[in-house]
Amino acid sequence: MKISTGAEFYDNDEAFLAYTKHRQQKENANDTIEKPAILQLLGDVTDANVLDLGCGNAGFGAVLLKQGCFSYTGVDGSINMINAAQQQLLNYPNARVLHESMEHYTPPRTEYDLVTARLSLHYMEDLASIFTKVNQALKPEGRFIFSVEHPVITSTLQPSALRTNWTVDNYFSMGFRQQHWMGGYVQKYHRTLEEYFSLMQQSGFTVTNLKEACPQQEHFDNVETYERRMRIPLFLLMSGVKNR
Repeated sequence: MKISTGAEFYDNDEAFLAYTKHRQQKENANDTIEKPAILQLLGDVTDANVLDLGCGNAGFGAVLLKQGCFSYTGVDGSINMINAAQQQLLNYPNARVLHESMEHYTPPRTEYDLVTARLSLHYMEDLASIFTKVNQALKPEGRFIFSVEHPVITSTLQPSALRTNWTVDNYFSMGFRQQHWMGGYVQKYHRTLEEYFSLMQQSGFTVTNLKEACPQQEHFDNVETYERRMRIPLFLLMSGVKNR
């Protein structure tokens, strides 16, 4: 049984196809819950130089560019995601994507006004060094906004399925968790909410907002889906401003 890192998982063609089909479902959690929450945190991006870590297919990059950001750089360790991102951004001359893992990527210093990372950091073991590099990449008072799977989810990962009950266990034991997902096995890293907050502070950020992405009924057509999503938090989002 092969257990993949995040990038390796998405470079399995079967897993990538399953994930793509999942994201195309009308009421997938990413689009109904996480996306509205991160757009609330985003604010004005006009003329901003943006770095997007774990950019995936760069659909978010297209959103930022349409909102008027000056430039967009996406970074992802999966070649399948990079190929999809390049197609997504064909009509944007001020956009580029880099095929490189977040662990090994070192961005240029004081280059960006905004760094984002959507649902990619929970694959990373050494988050402290990534946060430090993000801080160094930002201009003075630059912003960092990220989302991760909520710690009550990563504490005990369960197979993907339609469920009405969840198990939370070993919450304060941080480390790798294995999940059977999209027909394969993937590693994710569990951290407490307190740990994410502390890492932001230690890396030179003032935390300006924290969201647990409470579902909003207007984003759902199916009332039963909305009511089920109200039972447990799926995502944690945090924003911060560089203070040193």
